[in-house]
Amino acid sequence: MSLAPSVAVPRAAFNPLPIYIGIFCLLWSFSFVAGKIAVTDCPPLILLAARFSLAGVLILGISALRRGAWSLSWRDVAAYAVIGLANNALYLGLGYTGLQTISAGLGGLVVSANPVFTAVFAALLLKEPLTGRKVAGLLLGIAGVASIVWHRISVGTDSAHGIVFTLASLASIVTGTILFKLLAPKGSLWLGNGVQNLVAGVVLIPVALTFSDIGAIVPSARLIGSFAFLTLGGSILGYLLWFHLLKTCGATAASAYHFLMPPLGMLFAWIVLGEHVESRDLLGIVPVALGIYLVTRPAASPAPLRQE
Repeated sequence: MSLAPSVAVPRAAFNPLPIYIGIFCLLWSFSFVAGKIAVTDCPPLILLAARFSLAGVLILGISALRRGAWSLSWRDVAAYAVIGLANNALYLGLGYTGLQTISAGLGGLVVSANPVFTAVFAALLLKEPLTGRKVAGLLLGIAGVASIVWHRISVGTDSAHGIVFTLASLASIVTGTILFKLLAPKGSLWLGNGVQNLVAGVVLIPVALTFSDIGAIVPSARLIGSFAFLTLGGSILGYLLWFHLLKTCGATAASAYHFLMPPLGMLFAWIVLGEHVESRDLLGIVPVALGIYLVTRPAASPAPLRQE
């Protein structure tokens, strides 16, 4: 009988990244449905000005109550302010204006083209490698989304006016993604998210008061519920997860998860809003899932040299 001490095998460290990705995709895709509900009872610019302002006040207020150290330099504050204009004020301001005349499903579809443009600009400006595997994955994602878009347009009655606003919204989120990687603000993502929300809210307030009618707001339980979800789940938790994924995965890989938004967005729109969806729409999930796998799969490590 051996008396040699047993050697403990170290347990693999828990990796929460897949959980973060799953929560982010669910929050982001359902936000299109919540946004569609909210803009039915409230002008989009007023909705967003209130949402961003409240989210910014909550984040920075909680930080002040906890008396945590302020970890942002003036450069970081300026960087998050610029990112907030692109990622919040412009992206959602244009997108929610489009949602007034198009379906929540199509809105999610258009914005899901984000990974393609992000990958191209990330390769040009950020020097992120654009390998053949990533190109193949992006093309598969485009094919899956395009097949769903084509079918949705053929059976839907979405407004061209709304699609134009949504395309401009797409350009804004691509810009915001690249700016986040280019400016590379340091410090707390929590505080940075508070800065970008507050700046976006402050900028949108005079615009909303100029171009929107406060009397058009229809108080309702569904408006309150969707506003609460968009503020807490979207502006606070959703964006915090998004910036964490950008830092952890890189711009191209993180943006690839937006390919999941069309099927999830259409599923939620069908369940909650009763929007038209067919089994043919869901076939686009197959190339989308394969495309995400190819884009986000880590490169294989070179095999170690054998010692003779």
